Amino acid sequence: MSFRRALALAACGLAGGSVLFSAVGVGKQPARGAGGDAETRSAGAPAPAPGLLLLPPAAASCPAAPGWVERAAGAGGYWDSNWDRREPLALINRKKKNEETGEEELASRLDHCKAKATRHIFLIRHSQYNLDGRIDKDRTLTQLGREQAELTGRRLASLGLKFDTIIHSSMTRAMETTDIISKHLPGVKKISTDLLREGAPIEPVPPVSHWKPEAVYYEDGARIEAAFRNYIHRADAKQEEDSYEIFVCHANVIRYIVCRALQFPPEGWLRMSLNNGSITHLVIRPSGRVALRTLGDTGFMPPDKITRT
Repeated sequence: MSFRRALALAACGLAGGSVLFSAVGVGKQPARGAGGDAETRSAGAPAPAPGLLLLPPAAASCPAAPGWVERAAGAGGYWDSNWDRREPLALINRKKKNEETGEEELASRLDHCKAKATRHIFLIRHSQYNLDGRIDKDRTLTQLGREQAELTGRRLASLGLKFDTIIHSSMTRAMETTDIISKHLPGVKKISTDLLREGAPIEPVPPVSHWKPEAVYYEDGARIEAAFRNYIHRADAKQEEDSYEIFVCHANVIRYIVCRALQFPPEGWLRMSLNNGSITHLVIRPSGRVALRTLGDTGFMPPDKITRT
């Protein structure tokens, strides 16, 4: 294996398969012709100065991501403005053109498809629950967990926001957390979904000591990705006012959603830690820009009430 190839593979491993370019210090490099072959330098011509050799992704055999995860192609720092497939140009049939109005018609159709409102997404991790339960219905909230949910509900109510809906996982601990929170937000509609159930979203990098079979990531990952695509996107063009939505679910789901929304490598989800009853706040602008306001906030809880089980 050549030195350059070895360095490219090493960089790929260090970055968990997400390296876009690897800079390798080199000395003299022969000039390249249009066909890619080394050109002969005339006698006495100065040698090229030492520099950096940029190795493109094709030079390294990085493991491919699962099919349900879309990767943005390009250099580091690239932002896919159509990440949610709701960019106005992606919502119209550009082949359908009014011959008389032309570009004027296109501009009108684009304006009709533009989002106008901002979505505020509040991702709540369920409270502490009984770890000894053998099946889901036995994994009910502990007494401390119920107190945590009360504190989270009070915190959300104190924000003075007009919440539109509470969408929650259909697992017992998430439903019980939702019931307690909703007491502090009377009139807010509750919706249950299986998409937000806990699971293993994608094999983490670096790997964890407790191994999970590929089938688990394959099955859970597709479902959790479906939850992301279904719920995390810019506002519909028909939405006139900003919305405030609560999602009560699980740590793995929330961490994966945060990585995907910010277009960070999703394999890094396990590098974050979330407390029980914590609040994570994502903001999605009409332009499709995404900001993370808070991640796993439990500053509203007394220290003796904070857990991460």
